[in-house]
Amino acid sequence: MVLACQFGDKREVNKLLEEALNELKTRKIDRETGNRLMIIGSEDDDIAFINMVETICGATFVMEDHCTGSRYFWNQVVPQEDRYAALAARYCERPPCPTKDWAQPRDRLVWALDMAKQWGVEGAIIVQQKFCDPHELDIPAFRKAFEAAGIPTLFLEFDVTVPLGPFRIRVDAFLEMLRQEDLF
Repeated sequence: MVLACQFGDKREVNKLLEEALNELKTRKIDRETGNRLMIIGSEDDDIAFINMVETICGATFVMEDHCTGSRYFWNQVVPQEDRYAALAARYCERPPCPTKDWAQPRDRLVWALDMAKQWGVEGAIIVQQKFCDPHELDIPAFRKAFEAAGIPTLFLEFDVTVPLGPFRIRVDAFLEMLRQEDLF
């Protein structure tokens, strides 16, 4: 949906968004929602991983922070006489990509932590695609800030494809920790 919004004809995509919003108003979830998670990282569009976490592992992603994710929606263009200036202001004021976020504290970190609190996130999974150096540099700061706020984190790194089997084991262990399940 997000990629369609970024690249598709706005009139067509707006119709799709309206349909999706109407469907969401009446949708009933047919499973236990489990722990409320946030997924953070570079461009992770692996739907199989998200489905695995939500259906097999029994948690729900309630918020995300990806380059090709909801950051695209979080602020709107404020109409101005100069339309290009309005578009530029919106682009510059949105939650930034790590390549453009070197303020102290990092603007994106403050934004992501605020979103996690607003959405009642119980744990954050940081998914890192190898060789995306700007995101990799963010990981220590994100982990430290989230842990300090009482939100445990799990770091997962993948190459081109997501290794579902090994990640399932790690996600299951992370969720057991969140649920404080006794193993013995």
